[in-house]
Amino acid sequence: MVKKYYWLKLKKTFFNQKEIKRLRKLAGGDTFTIIYLKLLLLSLENEGKIYFDEIGDNFVDELALDIDEDDDNVKMTLSYLFSKGLIETIDEKEYFLSDIPDMIGSESESAKRVRRHRQRQNQRALHCNNEVTGSNEQVIKSNTEKEIDTEKEIDTEIELQTNSASEVIQFWNQNGFGSDNISAKKQLLLWLDDSTFKQPEQIILKAMKIACANNNRRLSYIEGILRNWKKESLLTLREIENHDNKQNHRTKMEDYNYGF
Repeated sequence: MVKKYYWLKLKKTFFNQKEIKRLRKLAGGDTFTIIYLKLLLLSLENEGKIYFDEIGDNFVDELALDIDEDDDNVKMTLSYLFSKGLIETIDEKEYFLSDIPDMIGSESESAKRVRRHRQRQNQRALHCNNEVTGSNEQVIKSNTEKEIDTEKEIDTEIELQTNSASEVIQFWNQNGFGSDNISAKKQLLLWLDDSTFKQPEQIILKAMKIACANNNRRLSYIEGILRNWKKESLLTLREIENHDNKQNHRTKMEDYNYGF
């Protein structure tokens, strides 16, 4: 499983844009600007898309929960962004931030490690050239051999990670989530690297089973379930099951009391 990092690339002129200047001049404008930046970050991994996972009471409530901001401030920000064409409605469960495609930066974990390794090796080579006499060809050969060894280690690690995710992939392919949807599968497998969960593979499988039970086989729905457990600090299967049992018991008691 290849971990991938994303970052937001802001132009130098970001705060000079008329839309942003106007936003900041509104009462509470600095807060609205921060909310806009948080929404951009939230949409990074989905190339500008934000999904309503039906965890909150409505889209605004769920976004406020996701980015830890006040509901009214999120609502005001969205209203302004819609008026300026900075956000669009795809459907009732999906928004699209129109500027984000030009603001996404990304790099895989393996590429990151190779890049850092090469930087270190280049620094060592320069250091050796200054302090040790020797052949430039030997230095280059040594660096190349070490880079090859590092890339082999990375390939081995990726293979092991992929094997550990086989049950998740198998369940995805066999239960109607879309075997050809490679992008969504890669996105889901990123949760295996989430150190918050104690049993990430089993927890992902449980979320997928819930999605099947509710006939909602969308990646955004599964991720909504996982984010909700994470926010509730439900980090093991036992904690999740205990929480569900308590919820079910409470619901039954409420129904019983209501009957009398």
